Parts: sequence; C-alpha cells; structure tokens
Amino acid sequence: MESLFHKISNKVFSLYVLLRFGKMPASIRYYYRDTYYCRLLQLKYFIKDYITRPKYKNVSFSGEFAPDLMYVLPFAYWHYKNGTLLKTEAAKYTKELYFFSENHEEAYETRVTEGNYNFETPRILYSHDYNMKKWEPVPLKEIYENHIYVFDKPILIIANRYNMEWDGPPISFFSIDVLDFMINQLKDKYTIIYNRPRPQNITMDNSDIYDLDEYDWIEETHPEVILMENLFKENKAKAKNFNHLQLMVYANADRFISIHGGTATLASYFGGTNIILSKQGPEHHFKCFHKLFPKLSSAEIHHAKTDEELTDLIVKHY
Repeated sequence: MESLFHKISNKVFSLYVLLRFGKMPASIRYYYRDTYYCRLLQLKYFIKDYITRPKYKNVSFSGEFAPDLMYVLPFAYWHYKNGTLLKTEAAKYTKELYFFSENHEEAYETRVTEGNYNFETPRILYSHDYNMKKWEPVPLKEIYENHIYVFDKPILIIANRYNMEWDGPPISFFSIDVLDFMINQLKDKYTIIYNRPRPQNITMDNSDIYDLDEYDWIEETHPEVILMENLFKENKAKAKNFNHLQLMVYANADRFISIHGGTATLASYFGGTNIILSKQGPEHHFKCFHKLFPKLSSAEIHHAKTDEELTDLIVKHY
C-alpha cells in the first residue's frame, strides 16, 4: 500500500514540479519532488509528535555521511528534545555522534546510496526549502570540547578528501600545490592539523578513496603540520574510534578549510569559520552552503568554486 501511495504521490508531485519549475533540468527537479513527499509523510505523525508525544520514534539511516549529518542527526536530536525518541540506528562509528540517544545501534557496516532516500526524514539529500521543522542543531562542540587538544596557537583544520565523485575521478580536492600555499600562508598564525581519513578509519560508502600521496610530502616538507592520523595513533584522549577523535579535535577549533560532502558538513558543526571548496554539484543550485550549513552551528560559511577563489578567501578571512 505504501509503495502504491508513493507511486501516486510521485506522479502528482512530479506534475506539480514540472508545471512550476519546468525550466530546470530533470536531474534537479526530482529533489523538489522528494521534498514535497517527505513533507507529506510527516503529516501522519502529527498527533504523536505534537499532541500525545509518546517515546516511539526509531530513526534509522544507512545512507551517506553528509545527509546523515545534514538531516538525520538533527532530526533525531529534535525527537530527543521533544521526548519522542525511542531508538536510533546508523552506520558503525556513529555512537559518539548520536550521544543523546539512550538506545543507539551501529546497525550498518557500510553506507549505501539507496539509504539516502529515506523519506521518513523531513528532508533528504538536497532541497529548495530549508525552513525546516523537526530539525534541531546538535551541540557537538559543547559536548566534545576538551583540555587535551590545546596548542600554543589556535587550531586550523584542513579537512581534505580525494574520492570518486559521481562515478568519475576526484573533482573537488586540495592538491599538493594548494596545500603548499595554505600551509605557507597560515603556519605562523595557526597550529595546522591536516585530516584526510583513510579507508580503515571510517565507514565506507559507494565512493572509492584514492591516494593523493600527500602524507609523506607533508611530513617531509612541512613537519610543523600535525596529521590527524598521528593524533589517533597517540590517542591521548582515548578516543573510541577515528570519528570520536575528530569530534574532540574539531571541537577545539574555530577555523576550518574543507571539501564539499561529509567533510565540509562535519566541519560546519563547530562554529567559527569554514571555507568550503566545491567545484560542482547540486549544492550550488540549492545554495546549501549559504542556506543550510550555517544552521548546523551558526558557523560563518564561505564557498569557493575554484582554487583561485579558495586562495583569495584564505587570504581575506585567515
């Protein structure tokens, strides 16, 4: 019955979106359609969520890291604050993200693209409407701020990635030349911590992670830069996993330079300023970096579409 309802709803919303937003590419229009469908499904929980408010909600998500952080985690936290959260289920290494959940299960060994289309959340992937109900910022900085990862100079996190994108080669990433500029520009003012998680430290999804060959280069050329993976090897804070360590280190930082996707989303959870490199993607059309990301923690977000824009923003703001 739900499948039939979904099919009928999709036809109705597809027609509505076509009539209203017909000039947009079909690859963009379906995000509009899915937003309307998510909103419709939430109506069936109105009485439970706003009137009787039993502890009933099982928030389960097997999709990618970015939508987990953008939509699912704040949705679960809203239910926690509302008194209606019963259980949460997510990928491995997420217990510390869902710290507020009394019953959290790391139910998924890998993240799958199909899991992104979880219409039980008020939003999925990208949306034209970020005036969201049932969505509450999660105070990760407040929870994980600590006295362990403190240095003489303020921390600046360079959060890089070098992954398959849209079934093709990497597009948005910090090359070694760009890294060299950043480090030379900022090393006198900040304690630079470089982070590009390796596959063994995170929950994998459908995107292959490639080797940029920058780790040895950083250690040889810029020994003043601290590698996040070396902090994990030392593990002075006794982090339970790499995600846990990231939360503790990021919580002590106010300056970030990151790449779109889960990398930039996580960096936007800790206030301060985050400069994001994103050369292409639906995020541009839906203005995610300006409309959604600041909501995660009131962080100041700047979006660079090219390496040149990135270096200009670094000089201007850092």
